[in-house]
Amino acid sequence: MDTTRQQKISRLVQKELSEIFRRETAKTRGTLVSVSSVRVSPDLSVANVRLSIFPSENAQAIMDNIIQNERGIRHQLAQQTRYQLRRCPELKFHIDDSLDYIDHIDQLLAQDKKSDNQPTTDPTKS
Repeated sequence: MDTTRQQKISRLVQKELSEIFRRETAKTRGTLVSVSSVRVSPDLSVANVRLSIFPSENAQAIMDNIIQNERGIRHQLAQQTRYQLRRCPELKFHIDDSLDYIDHIDQLLAQDKKSDNQPTTDPTKS
């Protein structure tokens, strides 16, 4: 159960990181990085950030790039939140693949529905 302080810091970090990624991905056409959720540890020192990356084919390469530039991203975040936060939390990035999972489930359900709608031929009725 998150405290009110953790929730406020999570929302602030999510908002500011979203703005940072929006500015950076505007330079690269066809790529979208959005911040799905942010969870801050009870001591407010670590923020676990879940990123949704589109297109998902490039997700791992983009995530590797984000992890390599983690210090720069944290610095930008610290500059933007310098009046709200005394210390900027350490950032831990994770890929949020829930949309891919939902899409996969929808495809499986569509295949199941197709197989149910196809007429079955009964060899004994001929």
